[in-house]
Amino acid sequence: MSSAASEQSPGATSTTETATPTSTSTNRRQPYGQGFLDTISTGWAERPESAPPARPQAAFTAARRDAVSAAFPGKRLVIPAGELKQRSNDTDYPFRAHSAFSHLTGWASDAEPGAVLVFEPRSSGGGHDVTLYFRERADRTTSEFYSDASIGEFWIGPRPALAGVASDLGLATAHIDDFEAGDGDVVLDEDDDLTRFVSELRLVKDAYEIGQMELAVQVTASGFDDIVANLPAIVEHPRGERVVEGVFHQRARSDGNAVGYDTIAASGPHACYLHWTRNDGAVVPGDLILIDAGVEVDSLYTADITRTLPVSGRFTDVQRKVYETVREAADAAFAVAKPGVKFRSIHEAAMQVIAARVAEWGLLPVTAEEALDAERGGHHRRYMVHGTSHHLGIDVHDCAQARRDMYYDGVLEAGMVFTIEPGLYFQIDDITVPEEYRGIGVRIEDDILMTADGPVNLSAAIPRTADEVEAWIARGGR
Repeated sequence: MSSAASEQSPGATSTTETATPTSTSTNRRQPYGQGFLDTISTGWAERPESAPPARPQAAFTAARRDAVSAAFPGKRLVIPAGELKQRSNDTDYPFRAHSAFSHLTGWASDAEPGAVLVFEPRSSGGGHDVTLYFRERADRTTSEFYSDASIGEFWIGPRPALAGVASDLGLATAHIDDFEAGDGDVVLDEDDDLTRFVSELRLVKDAYEIGQMELAVQVTASGFDDIVANLPAIVEHPRGERVVEGVFHQRARSDGNAVGYDTIAASGPHACYLHWTRNDGAVVPGDLILIDAGVEVDSLYTADITRTLPVSGRFTDVQRKVYETVREAADAAFAVAKPGVKFRSIHEAAMQVIAARVAEWGLLPVTAEEALDAERGGHHRRYMVHGTSHHLGIDVHDCAQARRDMYYDGVLEAGMVFTIEPGLYFQIDDITVPEEYRGIGVRIEDDILMTADGPVNLSAAIPRTADEVEAWIARGGR
């Protein structure tokens, strides 16, 4: 059964409506009989209206809103949650609110489509009055309750009440029908300054966010254990990459909200395609499988972790050499990550190792030093075209609208969370490398929390060295 709006049966404004639709756009609609219309609003138990305590992030979201208010004095700010997006015909994708909306409200996996957060400038005294507008639950005496499959509670389940959300989030609430857009509104994703500010606001995580990142990594680690435990079944299936994806997705849905991004389950030569998400190939003993996956927890914070596994349980000599070089690059990047150091230094440290090793193996037409020349070099990047790090949080590529001098050219601060993810990829048809390298793709990715005392690898418990990975597979995970 579809959950989309066009599944709805005809309705009218009250329970005395007629049973015959006045118009139709699909042959799937069925008319209601008069007996249904006369009785549908009766026979329901009272629904208790409770005021839940504020959720743990409420104090943190209030501080974030205060920062936004201070940055835009006298401006009316509008931050929409977004709407449902069509998947096909009359079906929609699962709703996920805009990251900035969730960051500022604390309304996460349970957010309502069409909600709007509004900062209304006060006429005196400065600051803003902040109100969350959304469509409150419909009374069961209205036809919306049963006739509208997109918002009717008969179709999608209970919707939140204004008072309950206000108490839960520590925010004033109002019905979406009371929201009026203004000509001078500063609207998120339409105003560059607002979009940039709310992105940069997430560069340094608060205590709640850090706790959620730790939880996301923990659940993701369990998902990787599940994959290793299921390797025999994965190998047996002709589309073993799909089985990897499914095993991880089960963990993401059971212990979190969803996956934070499409899982990459890339076996053999597929590991050399950086964003391989088709996941329709076999997982063959003797090959490596690169798995890039992260669980998004209910708060919408996500991990982003990659491990590369020898399918047979043991690395070949060449595979091990490539793997350990990538780990060496990751460790070098980790070693330079300190408060006050430029963010780009992480990538530069990893690239020094990559260039040195591929030059040592005779894969470059120049020396490592020449390859590292910013203007005339870059030869080694053929085998690692992507960057080494990105910020991580409520988005997998968090803070993406921040200014360059705050991000790539910015300095590391305590509270930042970012990835370290070097790799080496020798595509199957790359004749610049010896045949023994072709089809080998390796990436190791960890999630790093910067503290005042230096970096902490949140995902360090997931086996990283070649020896640790082999032992992990041998014991079947856990």
